[in-house]
Amino acid sequence: MNPHYLQAAKTTVTRNVNALDKDTGNIYESVSILSKRANQLAVEIKTEINHRMEEFNVSGENIEEIYENREQIELSKQYERMPKPSAIAVMEMLENKFVFRHTEVPAEAAQ
Repeated sequence: MNPHYLQAAKTTVTRNVNALDKDTGNIYESVSILSKRANQLAVEIKTEINHRMEEFNVSGENIEEIYENREQIELSKQYERMPKPSAIAVMEMLENKFVFRHTEVPAEAAQ
């Protein structure tokens, strides 16, 4: 897990709209970029937790036997305490940690 992610806000924080749209000039475009980055982060975090949880998989055939693994519970709690991907994306945007670019539509295709 990236320790940089843990620095993001874990609760609701009021944001300055002017700070969010300073790079794009449009708040709606900024929100769209933030949502795409949050989705990327969510997928990254999900694959990471799935990879770490694989070691706890039981290879036995008896599904009825359920046992608690203390390490697995602690790992789950650790990921539950993490900031949400949207909060991480906002933090990254305010700190200029990621790059975005505009995809231009050719003039012939727009008509």
